[in-house]
Amino acid sequence: MSAHSDAHLPSAARHGAGIQVRRVYDAPSPTDGTRVLVDRLWPRGVSKERAALDLWLKDIAPSTALREWFGHDPARWEGFCQRYRAELDANPACVEQLETLARKGPMTLLFGARNTEENEAVVLAAYLRERSA
Repeated sequence: MSAHSDAHLPSAARHGAGIQVRRVYDAPSPTDGTRVLVDRLWPRGVSKERAALDLWLKDIAPSTALREWFGHDPARWEGFCQRYRAELDANPACVEQLETLARKGPMTLLFGARNTEENEAVVLAAYLRERSA
């Protein structure tokens, strides 16, 4: 496995409360800890072996309606964040499952979107960090 740089990610996404955020297309890193895919859809072109997942938690992903509404449109980012956080508030079982994993050690939330700054994993990581603070 090659070394990986997270320099393209915002510092808050790289560090804090043992939760990292990375694209599922990036090679796994020894520092990933538990690797959790948080997309509702399986990422194109990634085999299960290459993804090296510990868990695919589809039910923590934004609803299909929210994902389609957002469409990765930067103008809808703030609205997406608010709506996704409301969905997370209404999904305590999945949130608790991730909190339990995060307490056990490092955890990496994996996503397939091209945009590394505005995606559900970034929102989810911030949400989890705030709850653990």
